[in-house]
Amino acid sequence: MNKSYHLFEVFGIELEYMLVNTTNFKVAPLVDQLMSLKKGKITSDIDNGEIAWSNELVAHVIELKTNGPTADLETLADKFHENIIEINKLLMAIDTQLLPTASHPLMNPLKDTFLWKHSYSEVYELYNKIFNCKGHGWSNVQSTHINLPFYDDDEFEKLHAAIRIILPLIPGLCASSPILEGNITGFSDSRLEYYKTNQKEISEITGMVIPEAVFSKTDYYSTIFEPIKKAIKPHDTKKILDHHFLNSRGAIARFDRNAIEIRLMDVQECPKADIAICILIIEVLKALVHQELCDLKTQKEWKQHDLFEILNDGIKYGEHSKVINLEYLALFRIKEKATMQDLWKHLYANVKTNISSENQNTIELILKNGTLSSRILKALDQDVSEEKIKKVYSQLSRCLETNQLFIN
Repeated sequence: MNKSYHLFEVFGIELEYMLVNTTNFKVAPLVDQLMSLKKGKITSDIDNGEIAWSNELVAHVIELKTNGPTADLETLADKFHENIIEINKLLMAIDTQLLPTASHPLMNPLKDTFLWKHSYSEVYELYNKIFNCKGHGWSNVQSTHINLPFYDDDEFEKLHAAIRIILPLIPGLCASSPILEGNITGFSDSRLEYYKTNQKEISEITGMVIPEAVFSKTDYYSTIFEPIKKAIKPHDTKKILDHHFLNSRGAIARFDRNAIEIRLMDVQECPKADIAICILIIEVLKALVHQELCDLKTQKEWKQHDLFEILNDGIKYGEHSKVINLEYLALFRIKEKATMQDLWKHLYANVKTNISSENQNTIELILKNGTLSSRILKALDQDVSEEKIKKVYSQLSRCLETNQLFIN
């Protein structure tokens, strides 16, 4: 977002998917071959009209994103879906397909991880040297990102305050990673459980996942960026790591394009689900920014630690997480303890009239049937044999291909 836009004027959405071998279901580090099939040569970015494709840190993950800011969220699910169909057709030539959800349920990251080795690879290699990227938190993580613009410090203050408030609830809506290496992990959102600590070598980079209570560009630089720069300096021998790129909080301020990027959403089974969830989150953020639920002063008072406690419980229990902090619940005009599922139902009821009927139907299915993690576990029914896992995840691949929700 090089031009400055006002709050909620435009949006940027990013969806990540992994490539897997169609025959044996193993991770397929072939994104470079996919790019060649599309473009005739290896490239890191492809402009495909309103959707762009790009590589990621590891060679088996591709990111699809809005090709620049868009004001039109309603048609995005179909546009992403069209690109998914095109990619799967190209991948047939190399016996490969896209797999949705935030984690491959059988991947062994120590054996199956290959870094992207083309453009920008020296940055990835340096990252690997510092953090060892052969782990679930690095190489088995597919997420959805929402980019929201702000025009100036005044708008940044309102947006950052609202986003900090909503971050703890995201796993209760979006968790889709309950299985790693063939085991039920005990975490509804295993991706975020790893996300919390995967850069522990330099703790300043991720912080407490919930960003600090800073509400101006100057304060953000002094509180977040400067400590990151200082901490990375001894490791960044070639001076190639940018502080915007390094900041790994659950929401990151991008002052280079005047946007905040929300990063805590696990990718779902199909774009229809992802976009409906994004729309719900955006509508709740609008209500917070417009102070329809609580005032700005109250939002800004929340400390990282208190918000992180709520997030942490959500990572483990997803929509079944019990929110017991009554002061936090009061932000949304709820007077008694509630599960995250109840909380999202309440928030949805507040903003429902601003959402199209098609997206309402999708959101209502998710709120009724639970997070994708819960639906995956229900389908597995305690059977984590390789055969059963492959069967369930091949159903999820079909959901991606047909743009339909996974309800069993």
